[in-house]
Amino acid sequence: MTRTRSILPELHAALPALPCDDGGPVFHAPWEARAFAMTLSLHQRGLFTWAEWAECLGQTIRDAQSAGDPDHGDTYYGHWLTALELISARKGLLSAGILEQRRSEWEIAARHTPHGQPIELK
Repeated sequence: MTRTRSILPELHAALPALPCDDGGPVFHAPWEARAFAMTLSLHQRGLFTWAEWAECLGQTIRDAQSAGDPDHGDTYYGHWLTALELISARKGLLSAGILEQRRSEWEIAARHTPHGQPIELK
C-alpha cells in the first residue's frame, strides 16, 4: 500500500469520488481491492493515463445512472470493474471473446460454489 500512498494525491486529483480514509482507498470486499490493484498495475505499465481512466470511469458511472443506478455508494467498484473491462478492450489488452469467456467461467464457478466460500476459477 506504500506505492498507493505515494500516488494518492494524483489519484484524488483524477478521481475525487474514490472511497478513501486516512490510510488510503477503502474496499468492502477483496474483489474491489483486486480490481483497484489491476488498474494501478496497468497504469504503472503506461497502458493508460489517469485522465483516460477518469474519463472512462466517469462515463461508466454516468451511463449507469442514466440507466437507473440509484448511486447509494455501494456500486462504485462495480462501475470501476466495468470501466476496467472497457478501457482494457479499447486499448487492445483483451478481446470481447476473452472477456465473455471469463464472465462465463466466473458465472459457472459462482453457481457451483457454496455460499460464503471463495469462488475459484479452474
